[in-house]
Amino acid sequence: MLRYLTGGESHGRAIVVIVEGLPANLPITQNDIAIELARRRLGYGRGPRQRFERDELSLLGGVRHGRTLGSPVVVEIPNLEWPKWEEEMSPDPGATKQPLTQPRPGHADLAGMQKYGLADARDVLERASARETAARVAAGAVAKVLLRHINVEILSHVVQIGAARTRDGVRPGPRDLDGVDSSPVRCFDAATEPAMVEEIKAAAKEGDSLGGVVEVLAFGVPVGLGSHVHWDRRLDANLAHALMSIQAVKAVEIGDGFSIASQRGSEAHDPITWDAPADRYRRETTRAGGIEGGISTGELIVARVAMKPLATLNRPTLKTVDVVTKEETVSFKERTDVTSVPAMGVVAETMAALVLADEALNKFGGDSLAEFVRNWSAAQDAQRS
Repeated sequence: MLRYLTGGESHGRAIVVIVEGLPANLPITQNDIAIELARRRLGYGRGPRQRFERDELSLLGGVRHGRTLGSPVVVEIPNLEWPKWEEEMSPDPGATKQPLTQPRPGHADLAGMQKYGLADARDVLERASARETAARVAAGAVAKVLLRHINVEILSHVVQIGAARTRDGVRPGPRDLDGVDSSPVRCFDAATEPAMVEEIKAAAKEGDSLGGVVEVLAFGVPVGLGSHVHWDRRLDANLAHALMSIQAVKAVEIGDGFSIASQRGSEAHDPITWDAPADRYRRETTRAGGIEGGISTGELIVARVAMKPLATLNRPTLKTVDVVTKEETVSFKERTDVTSVPAMGVVAETMAALVLADEALNKFGGDSLAEFVRNWSAAQDAQRS
């Protein structure tokens, strides 16, 4: 079982993550994680914070001489702005100088203040912030390394920003990640990329924000991850749960999801064929997104993730109420992006990788990498016999 726990606040001293359940002897370096953290900052429309902050990191435990030990892996990502925030975010007793009392619509501010009995929105927003995803990406980087040892590759690409949407059927392959990341909006459809950039420019000019949709693709996933026998073991349910947990995500669909709801059954399912040269069953289409009955089919896993427009605007206009005076006002402004959709795709890859790595470890087991790969290989042989 793969488990992970993140800790820390956006402007605190550091963000940390502990990952438990990785097999021993998995090759991993700080650079493997740093590469993924750098990808999390990609995308046209990101705010100034992304330009001057760097995600440095330290491996504090669980790795020795470039290999995991089987013990929990601990990663720390320091906040390089900590000296500016040391007084405001100090864990020592004290009081904030300027409490934030105008909660932002669309954020966790007011609901969190009410739930926990807090009077300052910063007590909520610092943890609700998408900065927390840096820790998830660090954990997901390790999960991706593990999955590559059983030939699983995961990538994402942006299919919509604002009203600009890619053409149907334009989808990257498992070796196209560099091509996707080279796009300023992480869009694989070169014909649509300029329209996405123009959407962002127009929103930025008006101090507004944009949402969008990314598609997450998992190639090479073996048959049999997940299970139909209990609700909480269904692979599609666990993927949806993980993807919906990303900040500002409001919808997830697996395969053709919403569109097949309007179709007849004769059109909505993936025909099964026998691939004699490969000695395996195949699906001709990806309508089910590579999952049937909560179990992976061995085909491409497809999930689309919709992110709402960010609720912190560069020109604050959203109506709210001051929690002290109860007077109508507008929400306060923190530094923000016009859109974070391209970066959200990288986080979505992370969440998919963590779910698939957990399911693979549950199915194949193994205390060491060699044992894990041997069990996976034996399972592939058994399915072909």
